[in-house]
Amino acid sequence: MSKRARSRFRSVFRARPGSPSSPSGSPHGSQPESASGPQPGSGSGPVGPGASPSPARPGQFAVALRTPARAAEPLLAQAPEAWQRMLPYAVTAVCVMALLPVTIAVLTNDYKAGGGWAGALGVAQTLPLLLAVTRPRTAWGLVLAADTVGAVVLTQADGVAGHAWPWTPMVIIGYLVLMACLGLRESIRTLVGVWLVTGVTGALLNAFKPDGVTNTVALLFVLAGVMLALTGALRGLGDARQKVAEQESISEAERARRTLLEERARIARELHDVVAHHMSVITVQADSAPYRLPGMAEPVREEFAAIASSARESLGEMRRLLTVLRGDEANGADRTPQPGLGRLQQLVEATVRAGQPVELALAKGAAGAAPPAVDLSAYRIVQEALANVVRHAPGAPTHISVTFDEEELLVLVVNGPARDAVVALETSGTGHGLVGMRERVRLTGGTLDTGPLPDGGFRVAARMPINTAPEEPS
Repeated sequence: MSKRARSRFRSVFRARPGSPSSPSGSPHGSQPESASGPQPGSGSGPVGPGASPSPARPGQFAVALRTPARAAEPLLAQAPEAWQRMLPYAVTAVCVMALLPVTIAVLTNDYKAGGGWAGALGVAQTLPLLLAVTRPRTAWGLVLAADTVGAVVLTQADGVAGHAWPWTPMVIIGYLVLMACLGLRESIRTLVGVWLVTGVTGALLNAFKPDGVTNTVALLFVLAGVMLALTGALRGLGDARQKVAEQESISEAERARRTLLEERARIARELHDVVAHHMSVITVQADSAPYRLPGMAEPVREEFAAIASSARESLGEMRRLLTVLRGDEANGADRTPQPGLGRLQQLVEATVRAGQPVELALAKGAAGAAPPAVDLSAYRIVQEALANVVRHAPGAPTHISVTFDEEELLVLVVNGPARDAVVALETSGTGHGLVGMRERVRLTGGTLDTGPLPDGGFRVAARMPINTAPEEPS
């Protein structure tokens, strides 16, 4: 590879300020690495320094309205905007300010109740509504008690005939506001209990009904039931959607975990051939040592025999382990030799024949310099990177560079932006691509750097040690 090309590849490999070091972004252009969607916890809006928060949408308020409030949490506490969170307080405050003077005036002028009783009942029947936002059950108990006392007091009022009783119009309005707060907050069992107590209280008061009044027991019972049903259904919808969202989050985490385990098992199956080869060489060398080195002392012969026996036993254990890893695929498992850097040229030629422009710069001697595990990992990383380019940026020019020195092997795959509008070639994906790359690099003790480029392309850069043993993962 020329000095100019080497300089270009190394400049691309160097991390840029603000560039992601983890493969959580979408690879190879504008499409995500897997069509299964973003990972759990990833937002759909802009991320990173300087990203402005996304404005609240009107639908978010509806979602907050359906979201159940916790025991010590006010209504609409999950709303995105501050004014939306203050809306329940404003509504109840307006109701209290409107109902309080009207209640006092109507009780005094129409029902001819005493001024003291009118003022006391007006305060007792309206002020508890301020508690409905945070403690609706407490507010309901206070309001129902005050309304019941008011009905009893009005039985002795001079002007009760010809008017609504036991529930005055102001009582009905305040009670419906309270029912709305209860319906958005409490469980179905609580709502049914509140509705039944309302009906029973009205029925008991109906036994003391004065003559000539308009009975409002059935009216409040029906209206309260309708309000509780509507708000309870709204809250039930929120409960159902919240449970679905939680289940989807759990399912996504399980899929990610399963993907990781499947990729690790696949890597273990591939590395079995590498390790088995070394164990077979140890066995052959230990068995043939007495014939290749005549005149060997008997203790040395026994030592070589023990080495060969241990190697054969380890090889058998590895084969049993491989059977467990392959599981149901054991009968049809691929028994072809594992590829390496020596087969990169064939891989590139096959990709070019498929219509993808690819250039390969393979340093001379790279295939023989890398240990088998690194050799296999490097090939698989290039293979998956090319597959991602074909899936997510078809037609984009791609450059592959493989270089090495005394300490490490550098694999760099850089693709430009897609020439035309990208149409996903797959509607679903396994999500194994970047996960597999990370696991292979971690296995060899190297580092992986992936991320988008300023021109709309994508890069995959892996450094893997050649001579140093990888550290034991914690």
